[in-house]
Amino acid sequence: MFKPKFFTLIKNYDKETFISDLIAGVIVGIVALPLAIAFAIASGVAPEKGIITAIVAGFLISFLGGSRVQIGGPTGAFVVIIYGVIQNYGYTGLLVATFLAGIFLVIMGFAKLGSLIKFIPHPVIVGFTSGIALIIFSSQIKDLFGLSITKVPADFIEKWYVYFSNFHTYNYWSIIISISSLMIIIVWQKFIKKIPGSIIAIILTTIFATAFNLPVETIGSRFGSIKASLGIEFVPQINFETVKNLIQPAFTIAMLAAIESLLSALVADGMIGSKHRSNTELIAQGIANIFSSLFGGIPATGAIARTATNIKNGAKTPVAGMIHALTLLLILLFFGKYANLIPMATLAAILVVVSYNMSEWRSFVKLFKSPRHDLMVLLITFFLTVVFDLTIAIEIGLIMSVFLFMHRMSQVTNVGIIRKEFEDTEDIDETIVDPKKIPDGVEIFEINGPFFFGAVDKFKETIEKLEKLPKVRILRMRYVNAIDSTGIHTLEEFYYDCKKHNIKLIISGIHAQPLKALTDSGFFDVIGEENFCGNIDEALEKAKQYLNKKNSE
Repeated sequence: MFKPKFFTLIKNYDKETFISDLIAGVIVGIVALPLAIAFAIASGVAPEKGIITAIVAGFLISFLGGSRVQIGGPTGAFVVIIYGVIQNYGYTGLLVATFLAGIFLVIMGFAKLGSLIKFIPHPVIVGFTSGIALIIFSSQIKDLFGLSITKVPADFIEKWYVYFSNFHTYNYWSIIISISSLMIIIVWQKFIKKIPGSIIAIILTTIFATAFNLPVETIGSRFGSIKASLGIEFVPQINFETVKNLIQPAFTIAMLAAIESLLSALVADGMIGSKHRSNTELIAQGIANIFSSLFGGIPATGAIARTATNIKNGAKTPVAGMIHALTLLLILLFFGKYANLIPMATLAAILVVVSYNMSEWRSFVKLFKSPRHDLMVLLITFFLTVVFDLTIAIEIGLIMSVFLFMHRMSQVTNVGIIRKEFEDTEDIDETIVDPKKIPDGVEIFEINGPFFFGAVDKFKETIEKLEKLPKVRILRMRYVNAIDSTGIHTLEEFYYDCKKHNIKLIISGIHAQPLKALTDSGFFDVIGEENFCGNIDEALEKAKQYLNKKNSE
């Protein structure tokens, strides 16, 4: 349940592996720096909070996680929810929500829910991920164009109205820097993969803006000096009222962390041919978020892009992720003061590229060719994420997916009648049972598919169509691979209806799961073991014996 990869792999650790991890860790640490700063600023917190998160959470996710090469830290997925929590509950509220989210993740891990995350439908994931990408992009318009806006509204539609109303206040130097940064990032990536274009863009534009004393906003001019220290900043004081107010955003943070970290670990598995330990990963994510909040950081999870960078640069074990965190710590302590000079337009350009990469627009467009129900889930999740709230989007998306799944499963389940004289040929498959073998007074019902609450109406409708009552009813269940409590209750009603009309009920070909469910519920004993047959021939023979006995009485 909790077996960190670090302790498994460290047993055979050698110098060659350490050198590979060292190189990868240092490179990823440098790559993570601008992203940590950018995500923090986009979330509405001080830039050093993003670095602190990458250091504390990043180290613990690697040290205690269930993946060989996972890199943890702040990600774009959290920007929307963090910003919303701060707007409603303040920065202290965010720390409490992050702390609670960490507890939720630990509980999820120990409850072995790691494997269940994969059941979240693809349209829901693409919908809210694309929605987050659009929100991140829209949040950067002010800095991208250097607009003179005192406060940008949180509401998506209102935000764009303010942008258009104030577009005449643009700063052409900010536009030059943002366009230059975008060009550097795009062109650089085409030729040099290992060193990220974002680092080069930050270095060149910062030198240019500082050398010519350009009138553009920088990290220092907006936030003041970056606090180059690391220590406990928050001691949680949690009471019932606090939990009641923050439990919903905390649960959303936990779900996002679980989904993104396990998706990242899954991608990493495919790249290195390994297999992560999902429950261990969830527990590590939980511990990392608890300690991130204690150090004044923001929510963290596994980062797909940084994990891929880690792998491409030769990482072999979790030591690379730990070195990445230590690299960021050294940068914060010794070079943090220089981050004050970075233009906000450069960070905006970096986040525009991030939003494009996380938009999954190819998957979004591809889903337009999917079944209509999946497309509906995608569009509604996307719309709710952008216009209303991420929490609502995920909840509604999941609920819709569940109901649509049940609808599809109910369509799969069919109920048919086999009799000597057929009244409705659509309900009959004559190849299943030879009608000549069915004695007079015997009726055969066949259920095909899962017998659950979404399918019982078909069974009831079929029963209601019957006019003449038989002496024996055979219920054929050879294609029923699962049954729930509603299905059992329906069978109980069917049995007592048969008993009321003095009709014998025989069940044929029942599978293991339905049989166990009927046994556990006590209904197996009510029907009687003698009325369960292995196949239809046995059931027909038992029906003949019953009819002969009745006729002789």
